[in-house]
Amino acid sequence: MKIAIAGGTGTVGKHVVVATTTAGHETVILTRATGTDLITGTGLTAALQGVDVVIDVSATSSLATRESVHFFGTVTSNLLRAERAVGVKHHIALSIVGAAKVNANYYAGKAVQEKMLHAESGGWSLLRTTQFHEFTQQLVQHGKVGPFQVVPTIRSQPIAAAEVADELVSIAAGDPRGLEPDLAGPQEERMADLVKRLLRAEGNRKPVIQIPLPGRWGRGMRDGSLLPAPGTRRGRETFAQWLESRDC
Repeated sequence: MKIAIAGGTGTVGKHVVVATTTAGHETVILTRATGTDLITGTGLTAALQGVDVVIDVSATSSLATRESVHFFGTVTSNLLRAERAVGVKHHIALSIVGAAKVNANYYAGKAVQEKMLHAESGGWSLLRTTQFHEFTQQLVQHGKVGPFQVVPTIRSQPIAAAEVADELVSIAAGDPRGLEPDLAGPQEERMADLVKRLLRAEGNRKPVIQIPLPGRWGRGMRDGSLLPAPGTRRGRETFAQWLESRDC
């Protein structure tokens, strides 16, 4: 099977590439370095020739509502158009548990992506997962304020990106199934606690300050909107196990 991966150099994408290759599939990474542009659509039709499945795990670094909506709306539209042009039968997208409910800032873009797929008559699968263990690394990078580490107040049930990648590749091996059952991490955590544990594991003792963000976005992070419903499937690897096994 030939599988194209949009966002194949990102946090989840790197794991998807490994999982795809390990499963014995041919891999096409859709990136500017390989001559494709997800925003302009340049090179997509040519790159998707002979492709059976597209897995979209692309992401934007912007947290602003307008930019996120533009990114996910444009990328989804361009991919679907190119896929139809060359006869790709299966489009798989990754979203976030609770994103459509919060529908603000970064999550507004994911809500648009989900809506666009639901408007399609078929040929797609959508997997929603909770935030990744790896998200703590991003928070450390962006939350440095003088001698302090600032972290938004977030209730989450994080999952390892590698497990998400394995699930996406498993979905790719079958027929399109529409909305897949959600997938969450093994246990609820406070993101500030996880950031502190990550810093301590790296020998960093700086104080961690938890700050509630304003607006619907911040409220959704702290009121449980991003937590899975009871009975949701759970991944295996805990944050402690991920922290122990990760590459520093």
